[in-house]
Amino acid sequence: MAQYALAQSGASIPGASSYIVSAGFPTSAFSSYYPIQSGQEPQPALYDPVLNITYPANLTNPDTLPDSDPDPVVYPIPTANLTPHQQKQAIQDAIDDIKDIISSDSSASNCTKCKHALSKAQHAARVAPELVPAALVRLCTSSGYDSADSCKESFEATTFGAIWTQILALADVKGLDGQYICNHLSSDYCDTPLTEPLDLSGWFPKPKPADYESRVPKPSGKRVKVLHMSDFHLDPRYKVGSEGNCTNGLCCRSNAENEDLSSDTVSYPAPLYGAFECDTPYDLGLAALQAVGPLTGTSKDDPLAWTIYTGDLVSHESQEELSKLYVEYAEESIYYMFKEYLHTPVFPVLGNHDTNPEAIDAPHSMPGNLSQQMSWNFEHVSGLWKHNGWIDDAAAAEAKVHYGAYSIKNQYGLRMITFNTDFWYHSNFLNFINTSNPDVSGTFKFVIDELQAAEDAGERVWLFGHVLSGWDGSNPLPNPTNLFYQIVDRYSPHVIANIFFGHTHEDEQMIYYANNGTIQSRDTALTPGWIGPSVTPLTNLNSGFRMYEVDTGSFDIYEAYTWYSDVNAYPSLNGSDHGPTFQFEYSTREAYGAAAGWPENAPLNATFWHAVTEAMEEDHSLVSKFNTYEGKMSVKTPNCTDAACATAKICYIRSGSTALGQQCAQGYGSVQSAFKPSS
Repeated sequence: MAQYALAQSGASIPGASSYIVSAGFPTSAFSSYYPIQSGQEPQPALYDPVLNITYPANLTNPDTLPDSDPDPVVYPIPTANLTPHQQKQAIQDAIDDIKDIISSDSSASNCTKCKHALSKAQHAARVAPELVPAALVRLCTSSGYDSADSCKESFEATTFGAIWTQILALADVKGLDGQYICNHLSSDYCDTPLTEPLDLSGWFPKPKPADYESRVPKPSGKRVKVLHMSDFHLDPRYKVGSEGNCTNGLCCRSNAENEDLSSDTVSYPAPLYGAFECDTPYDLGLAALQAVGPLTGTSKDDPLAWTIYTGDLVSHESQEELSKLYVEYAEESIYYMFKEYLHTPVFPVLGNHDTNPEAIDAPHSMPGNLSQQMSWNFEHVSGLWKHNGWIDDAAAAEAKVHYGAYSIKNQYGLRMITFNTDFWYHSNFLNFINTSNPDVSGTFKFVIDELQAAEDAGERVWLFGHVLSGWDGSNPLPNPTNLFYQIVDRYSPHVIANIFFGHTHEDEQMIYYANNGTIQSRDTALTPGWIGPSVTPLTNLNSGFRMYEVDTGSFDIYEAYTWYSDVNAYPSLNGSDHGPTFQFEYSTREAYGAAAGWPENAPLNATFWHAVTEAMEEDHSLVSKFNTYEGKMSVKTPNCTDAACATAKICYIRSGSTALGQQCAQGYGSVQSAFKPSS
């Protein structure tokens, strides 16, 4: 039997203070299973109602990991009809020219030389695209740019080589696009491009209303419970007993190794419920979902109002082990578990791992068949969301067209507007095409149109995606986040109540201010950005989730509760009579409210969070507390006790765009490894 501790009288938590999961896998979670070896995690025989297939056992068999992506690749259409011999010659000429540029003792800057080399590669990509990936691998290896294995992983056709071919063929390699590409290849080649000035004329259908402050809705006094889960990263290939402390790649896999030891030695056997260097096994994912009800004080008869899920379903696969089918499997599996355990609507967004190749999404502005490279995924998830009853026909149709994004009003009258953040993520290499345009995909035009309709209708909005727009500025490209910041300014605080992200796996916060954050104060704070903790322990984090108490009139958040499970304790659970414990971590209001001088009846809005940062400036112990919560109480979280770390964290919280985040001291953005401040 599962065990849970009831809250002490007067304690301000919504349900049990802790929940101990029952031993053994809840076999009722799925209708049927494939046979497994004793002691290993189960292998559900999943049926997909959209694809009308049952996924094969070998797709997730932990002992038969694939060594190549079987999916077809897409190339740009050649601009010239060359013979095979002429194509090979074009490739060889490009390689020779690039080698000459690399070895040249010219006084030209590294950036100029890199762009020049790209221009030579561009001709080859346009006339002989199918030969480019192999040439990139050869050039990468022969030039000493990287190891042979890494070159293959980066540039083979079935990994990212076909994508790089598209980029070389279509980018302005002599201009800003080339600077982005060269900076990605090495910061020694080109400096990081700065945010470009943005002309806002024509972006917004109407000016911001003069009476916007009076349009902020009043609270109703009635609150509902809303769950925020993120970054599940299910690993159905998790191998109990395998190397849980590997030296590269994803650990807890049959092919994981610790290169510091002999090949037949396992330094840290992967526990049943997961480990710090590994993604979420079924046993941990279902334990978390079982804990939600008792900890939040909800049940099937008295459920959550709704759930938001801020992306990343798929495990951190190497590209050789990834496939469309594997992505679709994770989507169906996790959404099915949400449907079974959460009982009310779930509003998901796609993360950078929820596609194939990883992080790659193609804008519809690309020519020909390149524009629809990822349509298979949007059709799949929109079908699943509709099948589960979370979105209607109109929203499903939107999601197919807008890269998995949709706008829908929930049962309480709140409009949920989502967007695909792959279109500002630095690892979506297709973003290096037409970089001067902050909205190549049309994603933000969709967001603007939906926000304008919400303003006209007097609706309140929650806005959410996956990759965060700011913090330390290390994840997104600058121009799209600059546009996004202006969108938030235009429609806050009267339309946008809250913004949500995931991606970092950490419990973090951001604040958006008026006038591009030029003056950061309580008076200019507009909207809070909540970054949800992950279910996955990867890397060096505990597993966790959060619940908000939300007013049904203003849709402001009045309380936020976070729970965690101590991953460091998982090895002791092998053979135990119970599973992991999920327990109360903290209340946001109790953690920071008194120090910020915040009234008990006031919402946890952007003004609250700015007041918290002011208190942090006076008392660095609050930053240390924030830092501890960032890692969800992990024993692996480094301390943040010196002034430099505290100053950086406060700056990150106040940074909602790449430009603002990059102005902060770097090196303190993540607690997943020891802090490494830049010089």
